[in-house]
Amino acid sequence: MVFVGGPRQVGKTTLALSLIGPQATERHPAYLNWDDPKTRPPLRRGELPAGEPLVVLDEIHKYARWRNLVKGLYDTEKGQRRFVVTGSARLDHYRKGGDSLAGRYRHFRLHPFSLTELGGTSDDGVRDTLAALLEFGGFPEPLLARSERALRLWQRERLTRVVREDLRDLERVREMSLIEHLVDLLPARVGSLLSVAALREDLEVDFKTAGRWITILENLYVCFRIPPFGAPHIRALRKRQKLYLWDWSVVPDAGARFENLVACQLLKYCHLQEDIEGHRMELRFLRDTDGREVDFVVLRNRSPLFAVECKTGEGAISQATRYFAERTSVPVFYQVHLGERYAQSGKVTVIPFARWCRELEMP
Repeated sequence: MVFVGGPRQVGKTTLALSLIGPQATERHPAYLNWDDPKTRPPLRRGELPAGEPLVVLDEIHKYARWRNLVKGLYDTEKGQRRFVVTGSARLDHYRKGGDSLAGRYRHFRLHPFSLTELGGTSDDGVRDTLAALLEFGGFPEPLLARSERALRLWQRERLTRVVREDLRDLERVREMSLIEHLVDLLPARVGSLLSVAALREDLEVDFKTAGRWITILENLYVCFRIPPFGAPHIRALRKRQKLYLWDWSVVPDAGARFENLVACQLLKYCHLQEDIEGHRMELRFLRDTDGREVDFVVLRNRSPLFAVECKTGEGAISQATRYFAERTSVPVFYQVHLGERYAQSGKVTVIPFARWCRELEMP
Protein backbone atom coordinates (compact mmCIF):
# COMPACT_ATOMS: atom_id res chain seq x y z
CA MET A 1 0.00 0.00 0.00
CA VAL A 2 0.98 3.60 -0.53
CA PHE A 3 -0.33 6.37 1.72
CA VAL A 4 -0.36 9.82 0.10
CA GLY A 5 -0.71 12.70 2.56
CA GLY A 6 -0.71 16.43 2.09
CA PRO A 7 -2.80 19.58 2.36
CA ARG A 8 -6.34 19.76 1.14
CA GLN A 9 -6.60 20.66 -2.58
CA VAL A 10 -2.91 20.06 -3.24
CA GLY A 11 -3.69 17.46 -5.91
CA LYS A 12 -3.83 14.10 -4.13
CA THR A 13 -7.01 12.97 -5.89
CA THR A 14 -5.71 14.02 -9.31
CA LEU A 15 -2.48 12.11 -8.69
CA ALA A 16 -4.33 9.01 -7.49
CA LEU A 17 -6.66 8.98 -10.50
CA SER A 18 -3.69 9.26 -12.85
CA LEU A 19 -2.32 6.05 -11.33
CA ILE A 20 -5.53 4.22 -12.22
CA GLY A 21 -5.28 5.33 -15.84
CA PRO A 22 -4.78 8.40 -18.03
CA GLN A 23 -8.53 8.83 -18.59
CA ALA A 24 -9.72 7.87 -15.09
CA THR A 25 -12.27 10.14 -13.43
CA GLU A 26 -13.99 10.17 -10.08
CA ARG A 27 -16.65 7.87 -11.57
CA HIS A 28 -14.13 5.08 -12.11
CA PRO A 29 -15.10 1.93 -10.13
CA ALA A 30 -11.60 1.64 -8.65
CA TYR A 31 -11.90 5.11 -7.09
CA LEU A 32 -13.73 5.07 -3.75
CA ASN A 33 -14.26 8.41 -2.06
CA TRP A 34 -15.34 8.71 1.56
CA ASP A 35 -16.90 12.07 0.84
CA ASP A 36 -19.48 9.96 -1.01
CA PRO A 37 -21.55 7.78 1.36
CA LYS A 38 -22.39 5.41 -1.51
CA THR A 39 -18.91 3.88 -1.27
CA ARG A 40 -19.24 2.83 2.35
CA PRO A 41 -21.77 -0.05 2.41
CA PRO A 42 -20.01 -2.29 -0.18
CA LEU A 43 -16.72 -2.10 1.68
CA ARG A 44 -18.40 -2.87 4.96
CA ARG A 45 -19.56 -6.10 3.32
CA GLY A 46 -15.98 -6.80 2.22
CA GLU A 47 -16.66 -6.15 -1.48
CA LEU A 48 -14.29 -4.43 -3.88
CA PRO A 49 -14.74 -3.67 -7.58
CA ALA A 50 -13.92 -6.76 -9.64
CA GLY A 51 -11.03 -6.81 -12.08
CA GLU A 52 -9.30 -3.71 -10.69
CA PRO A 53 -5.66 -4.34 -9.75
CA LEU A 54 -5.27 -0.86 -8.21
CA VAL A 55 -7.85 0.60 -5.82
CA VAL A 56 -7.83 4.17 -4.55
CA LEU A 57 -9.33 4.85 -1.11
CA ASP A 58 -9.72 8.63 -1.03
CA GLU A 59 -10.41 10.59 2.17
CA ILE A 60 -10.83 7.29 4.01
CA HIS A 61 -9.95 8.93 7.34
CA LYS A 62 -13.56 10.17 7.43
CA TYR A 63 -14.59 6.60 8.22
CA ALA A 64 -14.21 6.09 11.98
CA ARG A 65 -12.78 2.57 11.71
CA TRP A 66 -10.61 3.16 8.67
CA ARG A 67 -7.46 1.58 10.16
CA ASN A 68 -9.05 -1.83 10.72
CA LEU A 69 -10.75 -1.64 7.32
CA VAL A 70 -7.50 -0.88 5.48
CA LYS A 71 -5.58 -3.53 7.41
CA GLY A 72 -8.21 -6.15 6.58
CA LEU A 73 -8.31 -5.21 2.91
CA TYR A 74 -4.56 -5.39 2.63
CA ASP A 75 -4.22 -8.71 4.46
CA THR A 76 -6.89 -10.40 2.33
CA GLU A 77 -6.18 -8.76 -1.05
CA LYS A 78 -2.43 -8.07 -1.07
CA GLY A 79 -1.71 -10.86 -3.56
CA GLN A 80 -4.24 -9.56 -6.06
CA ARG A 81 -4.43 -5.79 -5.61
CA ARG A 82 -2.49 -2.67 -4.80
CA PHE A 83 -3.93 0.18 -2.74
CA VAL A 84 -3.43 3.94 -2.73
CA VAL A 85 -4.82 5.53 0.43
CA THR A 86 -5.13 9.31 0.56
CA GLY A 87 -5.98 11.77 3.30
CA SER A 88 -4.95 15.14 4.59
CA ALA A 89 -4.76 15.17 8.35
CA ARG A 90 -5.86 11.93 9.86
CA LEU A 91 -3.41 9.62 8.14
CA ASP A 92 -0.36 11.58 9.27
CA HIS A 93 -1.77 12.22 12.72
CA TYR A 94 -2.29 8.51 13.27
CA ARG A 95 0.92 7.40 11.58
CA LYS A 96 3.10 9.29 14.05
CA GLY A 97 1.79 7.21 16.93
CA GLY A 98 2.71 3.81 15.49
CA ASP A 99 0.04 1.29 14.55
CA SER A 100 -0.84 -2.23 13.43
CA LEU A 101 -0.38 -1.11 9.81
CA ALA A 102 3.38 -0.96 10.29
CA GLY A 103 5.23 -2.73 7.50
CA ARG A 104 2.19 -2.72 5.23
CA TYR A 105 2.60 0.67 3.57
CA ARG A 106 4.95 3.40 2.39
CA HIS A 107 4.06 6.98 3.15
CA PHE A 108 4.65 9.94 0.83
CA ARG A 109 3.77 13.60 1.28
CA LEU A 110 2.51 15.69 -1.63
CA HIS A 111 3.51 19.36 -1.57
CA PRO A 112 2.34 22.43 -3.50
CA PHE A 113 4.14 23.23 -6.75
CA SER A 114 7.71 24.48 -6.57
CA LEU A 115 9.72 26.60 -9.00
CA THR A 116 11.72 23.56 -10.15
CA GLU A 117 8.57 21.60 -11.01
CA LEU A 118 7.08 24.48 -12.99
CA GLY A 119 10.34 25.01 -14.90
CA GLY A 120 10.83 27.75 -17.44
CA THR A 121 12.92 27.72 -20.60
CA SER A 122 14.28 31.26 -20.31
CA ASP A 123 15.33 33.73 -17.62
CA ASP A 124 12.17 35.75 -18.30
CA GLY A 125 10.08 32.60 -17.97
CA VAL A 126 11.66 31.75 -14.62
CA ARG A 127 11.10 35.30 -13.35
CA ASP A 128 7.45 35.22 -14.42
CA THR A 129 6.94 31.80 -12.82
CA LEU A 130 8.56 32.90 -9.56
CA ALA A 131 6.43 36.05 -9.50
CA ALA A 132 3.30 33.91 -9.98
CA LEU A 133 4.37 31.54 -7.19
CA LEU A 134 4.87 34.45 -4.79
CA GLU A 135 1.53 36.03 -5.66
CA PHE A 136 -0.74 33.00 -6.04
CA GLY A 137 1.01 30.32 -3.95
CA GLY A 138 1.81 26.78 -5.01
CA PHE A 139 -1.61 25.13 -4.92
CA PRO A 140 -2.70 24.07 -8.42
CA GLU A 141 -6.09 25.77 -8.74
CA PRO A 142 -5.18 29.41 -7.95
CA LEU A 143 -1.71 29.12 -9.47
CA LEU A 144 -2.99 27.90 -12.81
CA ALA A 145 -5.86 30.42 -12.83
CA ARG A 146 -3.52 33.35 -12.02
CA SER A 147 -6.48 35.51 -11.07
CA GLU A 148 -6.67 37.59 -7.89
CA ARG A 149 -10.41 37.05 -7.72
CA ALA A 150 -10.04 33.29 -8.13
CA LEU A 151 -7.34 33.29 -5.46
CA ARG A 152 -9.54 35.09 -2.93
CA LEU A 153 -12.46 32.76 -3.53
CA TRP A 154 -10.24 29.69 -3.35
CA GLN A 155 -8.59 30.81 -0.09
CA ARG A 156 -11.94 31.39 1.57
CA GLU A 157 -13.40 28.08 0.42
CA ARG A 158 -10.32 26.04 1.34
CA LEU A 159 -9.99 27.37 4.88
CA THR A 160 -13.73 26.98 5.46
CA ARG A 161 -13.54 23.32 4.44
CA VAL A 162 -10.40 22.71 6.50
CA VAL A 163 -11.79 24.26 9.68
CA ARG A 164 -15.44 23.32 9.34
CA GLU A 165 -15.09 19.84 7.80
CA ASP A 166 -11.62 18.38 8.35
CA LEU A 167 -11.33 19.72 11.88
CA ARG A 168 -14.72 18.28 12.75
CA ASP A 169 -13.55 14.85 11.56
CA LEU A 170 -10.26 15.01 13.46
CA GLU A 171 -10.97 16.64 16.79
CA ARG A 172 -13.80 17.47 19.12
CA VAL A 173 -13.58 21.24 19.17
CA ARG A 174 -16.57 23.43 19.84
CA GLU A 175 -14.99 26.85 19.40
CA MET A 176 -14.87 26.80 15.60
CA SER A 177 -15.13 30.57 15.33
CA LEU A 178 -12.11 31.03 17.60
CA ILE A 179 -10.03 28.63 15.51
CA GLU A 180 -11.05 30.55 12.40
CA HIS A 181 -9.87 33.68 14.20
CA LEU A 182 -6.59 31.91 15.02
CA VAL A 183 -6.12 31.07 11.33
CA ASP A 184 -6.62 34.76 10.53
CA LEU A 185 -3.94 35.75 13.07
CA LEU A 186 -1.21 33.45 11.75
CA PRO A 187 -0.17 35.14 8.46
CA ALA A 188 1.11 38.23 10.29
CA ARG A 189 3.28 36.02 12.51
CA VAL A 190 5.11 34.17 9.73
CA GLY A 191 8.89 34.32 10.07
CA SER A 192 8.84 35.72 13.61
CA LEU A 193 9.34 33.90 16.87
CA LEU A 194 5.97 32.43 17.69
CA SER A 195 4.46 33.54 20.98
CA VAL A 196 1.70 31.20 22.08
CA ALA A 197 1.17 33.48 25.08
CA ALA A 198 0.34 36.40 22.77
CA LEU A 199 -2.05 34.24 20.76
CA ARG A 200 -3.66 33.12 24.01
CA GLU A 201 -4.34 36.73 24.92
CA ASP A 202 -5.77 37.56 21.49
CA LEU A 203 -8.04 34.51 21.59
CA GLU A 204 -8.86 34.84 25.30
CA VAL A 205 -8.21 31.16 26.01
CA ASP A 206 -5.70 29.43 28.26
CA PHE A 207 -2.13 28.66 27.16
CA LYS A 208 -2.63 24.90 26.73
CA THR A 209 -5.70 25.41 24.57
CA ALA A 210 -3.91 27.83 22.25
CA GLY A 211 -0.98 25.43 21.95
CA ARG A 212 -3.28 22.50 21.22
CA TRP A 213 -5.08 24.44 18.50
CA ILE A 214 -1.77 25.23 16.79
CA THR A 215 -0.94 21.51 16.85
CA ILE A 216 -4.33 20.70 15.32
CA LEU A 217 -3.70 23.19 12.51
CA GLU A 218 -0.34 21.54 11.91
CA ASN A 219 -2.08 18.17 11.65
CA LEU A 220 -4.46 19.72 9.12
CA TYR A 221 -1.56 21.02 6.98
CA VAL A 222 -2.45 24.66 7.59
CA CYS A 223 0.88 25.55 9.18
CA PHE A 224 4.14 24.04 10.38
CA ARG A 225 6.66 25.05 13.02
CA ILE A 226 10.44 24.75 13.05
CA PRO A 227 12.61 24.69 16.20
CA PRO A 228 15.96 26.43 16.76
CA PHE A 229 19.29 24.73 16.11
CA GLY A 230 21.25 24.58 19.35
CA ALA A 231 24.70 24.95 17.82
CA PRO A 232 27.68 24.74 20.21
CA HIS A 233 29.99 27.71 20.74
CA ILE A 234 27.14 30.23 20.50
CA ARG A 235 24.47 31.26 22.98
CA ALA A 236 21.75 29.71 20.87
CA LEU A 237 18.04 30.10 21.41
CA ARG A 238 16.68 26.73 22.46
CA LYS A 239 12.90 26.78 22.96
CA ARG A 240 11.07 29.37 20.85
CA GLN A 241 9.83 28.23 17.44
CA LYS A 242 9.01 29.89 14.13
CA LEU A 243 5.80 29.30 12.19
CA TYR A 244 5.11 29.09 8.46
CA LEU A 245 2.04 28.39 6.32
CA TRP A 246 1.54 25.82 3.56
CA ASP A 247 -0.24 28.53 1.57
CA TRP A 248 2.22 31.43 1.58
CA SER A 249 -0.04 33.55 -0.66
CA VAL A 250 -1.94 34.76 2.43
CA VAL A 251 1.18 36.29 4.03
CA PRO A 252 0.82 40.09 3.70
CA ASP A 253 4.47 41.18 4.07
CA ALA A 254 6.60 40.66 0.94
CA GLY A 255 9.74 39.68 2.84
CA ALA A 256 7.91 37.24 5.09
CA ARG A 257 6.12 35.76 2.08
CA PHE A 258 9.41 35.07 0.29
CA GLU A 259 10.82 33.53 3.49
CA ASN A 260 7.71 31.34 3.74
CA LEU A 261 8.18 30.22 0.12
CA VAL A 262 11.77 29.22 0.90
CA ALA A 263 10.61 27.43 4.07
CA CYS A 264 8.14 25.37 2.03
CA GLN A 265 10.83 24.58 -0.54
CA LEU A 266 13.16 23.35 2.20
CA LEU A 267 10.42 21.34 3.89
CA LYS A 268 9.69 19.70 0.55
CA TYR A 269 13.39 18.88 0.17
CA CYS A 270 13.46 17.34 3.66
CA HIS A 271 10.32 15.27 3.09
CA LEU A 272 11.69 13.99 -0.23
CA GLN A 273 14.89 12.84 1.48
CA GLU A 274 12.86 11.13 4.21
CA ASP A 275 10.18 9.52 2.04
CA ILE A 276 12.43 8.38 -0.82
CA GLU A 277 15.92 7.93 0.67
CA GLY A 278 15.07 7.16 4.29
CA HIS A 279 17.26 9.88 5.80
CA ARG A 280 16.33 11.57 9.06
CA MET A 281 15.88 15.22 8.10
CA GLU A 282 15.32 18.29 10.25
CA LEU A 283 14.48 21.87 9.30
CA ARG A 284 15.57 24.40 11.94
CA PHE A 285 16.74 27.99 12.29
CA LEU A 286 19.74 29.69 13.89
CA ARG A 287 19.27 32.43 16.48
CA ASP A 288 21.31 33.47 19.49
CA THR A 289 20.25 35.27 22.65
CA ASP A 290 21.50 38.59 21.20
CA GLY A 291 18.97 38.40 18.37
CA ARG A 292 21.30 37.44 15.51
CA GLU A 293 19.49 35.05 13.19
CA VAL A 294 19.84 32.97 10.03
CA ASP A 295 16.48 31.84 8.74
CA PHE A 296 17.05 28.09 8.16
CA VAL A 297 19.41 25.21 8.84
CA VAL A 298 18.90 21.81 7.21
CA LEU A 299 20.17 18.75 9.08
CA ARG A 300 20.53 15.21 7.77
CA ASN A 301 20.95 12.42 10.30
CA ARG A 302 21.57 15.13 12.95
CA SER A 303 24.46 16.74 11.05
CA PRO A 304 24.01 20.22 9.51
CA LEU A 305 24.10 20.26 5.69
CA PHE A 306 23.64 23.94 4.94
CA ALA A 307 22.04 27.15 6.18
CA VAL A 308 19.87 29.61 4.27
CA GLU A 309 19.24 33.32 4.82
CA CYS A 310 16.46 34.97 2.79
CA LYS A 311 16.66 38.49 1.37
CA THR A 312 14.29 40.14 -1.08
CA GLY A 313 17.18 42.39 -2.18
CA GLU A 314 20.62 41.35 -3.37
CA GLY A 315 22.80 43.39 -1.03
CA ALA A 316 25.87 42.52 1.00
CA ILE A 317 26.16 39.44 3.17
CA SER A 318 24.32 40.01 6.42
CA GLN A 319 26.32 40.40 9.61
CA ALA A 320 24.42 37.53 11.25
CA THR A 321 25.29 35.19 8.36
CA ARG A 322 29.00 36.06 8.64
CA TYR A 323 28.87 35.66 12.42
CA PHE A 324 27.35 32.17 12.33
CA ALA A 325 29.52 31.08 9.40
CA GLU A 326 32.58 31.78 11.54
CA ARG A 327 31.30 30.20 14.75
CA THR A 328 29.29 27.11 13.76
CA SER A 329 30.02 23.79 12.11
CA VAL A 330 27.45 24.39 9.36
CA PRO A 331 29.58 23.79 6.23
CA VAL A 332 27.76 26.03 3.73
CA PHE A 333 25.67 29.19 4.02
CA TYR A 334 23.44 30.48 1.24
CA GLN A 335 21.99 33.98 1.12
CA VAL A 336 19.17 33.62 -1.41
CA HIS A 337 17.43 36.60 -2.95
CA LEU A 338 15.09 37.71 -5.74
CA GLY A 339 17.73 39.59 -7.74
CA GLU A 340 20.52 38.45 -10.04
CA ARG A 341 23.74 38.89 -8.03
CA TYR A 342 26.01 35.89 -7.46
CA ALA A 343 29.03 36.07 -5.17
CA GLN A 344 31.06 33.86 -2.86
CA SER A 345 32.96 34.73 0.30
CA GLY A 346 34.36 31.90 2.38
CA LYS A 347 31.53 29.62 3.47
CA VAL A 348 28.86 32.06 2.23
CA THR A 349 27.32 32.15 -1.24
CA VAL A 350 25.02 34.97 -2.32
CA ILE A 351 22.78 33.44 -4.97
CA PRO A 352 19.48 34.11 -6.79
CA PHE A 353 16.67 31.89 -5.59
CA ALA A 354 16.10 30.22 -8.99
CA ARG A 355 19.79 29.39 -9.41
CA TRP A 356 19.94 28.07 -5.85
CA CYS A 357 17.05 25.70 -6.60
CA ARG A 358 18.80 24.40 -9.71
CA GLU A 359 22.24 23.96 -8.14
CA LEU A 360 20.90 22.12 -5.09
CA GLU A 361 18.52 20.08 -7.28
CA MET A 362 15.56 21.15 -5.19
CA PRO A 363 12.41 19.10 -5.88
